[in-house]
Amino acid sequence: MAVKVTGAQASDHQGGTALLEPLKNALPRLQLIWGDSHYGGTFLTWVKETLGWTIETIHAVTLPKRGLLVPEGEEVDWDALFPTGLRPQPKRWIIERSFSWIVRWRRLCRDHEGLPQSSEAFIKLSASYRMLTTLVPAFPSRPF
Repeated sequence: MAVKVTGAQASDHQGGTALLEPLKNALPRLQLIWGDSHYGGTFLTWVKETLGWTIETIHAVTLPKRGLLVPEGEEVDWDALFPTGLRPQPKRWIIERSFSWIVRWRRLCRDHEGLPQSSEAFIKLSASYRMLTTLVPAFPSRPF
């Protein structure tokens, strides 16, 4: 696992390059990476040519806009066009779930760190804590 925190001035391409380049030798069996639409285009070809990995971009589910032009006399099934309730996007919920686990730490719910390396360290601590609490069973409760 790796974490890379960059400033807002860095593009997704620059951040992705800084994250993935050191992992080439550490993850020799890796073949597929999921990323959002920002990791397409030249970054996609860079990863394929430099690292030999494939990036599958996960696009947001799009909904039709309100105010559609409908021919006169035609009925529109608005419930089918605009379904209600939660509709998780395929594979995208995985990263959103990970973000929610990270920001459960009070220190990581806001950006208090002065250096990107500090943020990276606290994210790794948060992820390690999450993994350990998943692997280790809870202590049995003590009778009072």
